Amino acid sequence: MKHKPKHKLISDPKESKNLILRLKKIEGQIRGIQGMIENEKYCDDVLNQISSVKSALDGVSRGLLKSHIRTCVTERIRGNDSKILEEFMTTVGYILR
Repeated sequence: MKHKPKHKLISDPKESKNLILRLKKIEGQIRGIQGMIENEKYCDDVLNQISSVKSALDGVSRGLLKSHIRTCVTERIRGNDSKILEEFMTTVGYILR
């Protein structure tokens, strides 16, 4: 994990709460998938649920990325941080894998 300047991860408490709620829902979905596997449910049904979780995580990732651009990236550009663009491109690369 990289060490970055100290500031709030997400500056908007409402946005932070929304992401946490979405993650809790995803956690429940994952527990449901675990139960489906333990109960030997049909593979297609399990795979469908896994796909739903992946989509939900992508949504959380997009939300966090938007917040990151609005706060961290913008602040560092304003501060003439020459490393931010390369770091940001690397981060986007991780997301697009």
